[in-house]
Amino acid sequence: MDAATQLLTGMQQGDAKAAETLLALVYKELRRLAASRMAREAPGHTLQPTELVHEAWLRMVGSSSPSFQNRAHFFSVAAEAMRRILIDRARRKLAVRHGGGQERIDFEGLDFTDPAADQQLLAVHEVLDELAAKHPLQADVVKLRYFAGMTNDEIAQVLGVSVTTVKSYWTFARTWILHEIKYTR
Repeated sequence: MDAATQLLTGMQQGDAKAAETLLALVYKELRRLAASRMAREAPGHTLQPTELVHEAWLRMVGSSSPSFQNRAHFFSVAAEAMRRILIDRARRKLAVRHGGGQERIDFEGLDFTDPAADQQLLAVHEVLDELAAKHPLQADVVKLRYFAGMTNDEIAQVLGVSVTTVKSYWTFARTWILHEIKYTR
């Protein structure tokens, strides 16, 4: 009986130390499997191999009485746990409430804070009234930041909200404005 099989047997008998020792023994192999799997993922995914291993481990041994027949069965269960995690994440990303089917836009390349671009300035101005009608606070953030050049801290003080809220409103407003300019004009 190899060490992994002995530790698996110990886990089934409720030995908490066995689970800890087993993880140390098989961690590199699980990490290698996860890294191999993650290398085949689409660019831009955020799940790291280490995170995948840890989440799979918690699913595998988190139940009240994990049961594995042998080392091969253990790795089969690990692979299945990783598969289910990846499927759950893919479904979550494709869900409409998480932006499923939407085009990913890199905001770092876009600069709404440069009023020198006359066309951009006019385009933002044209949709700002629509934004103000639907989302007045977000429109105020745009006005204060884009037209007045205020910082997030200054805007937070003026509007009486937190800096985090200002950042959230700014992100929403930029997305909304970009969508309106790009797709409705």
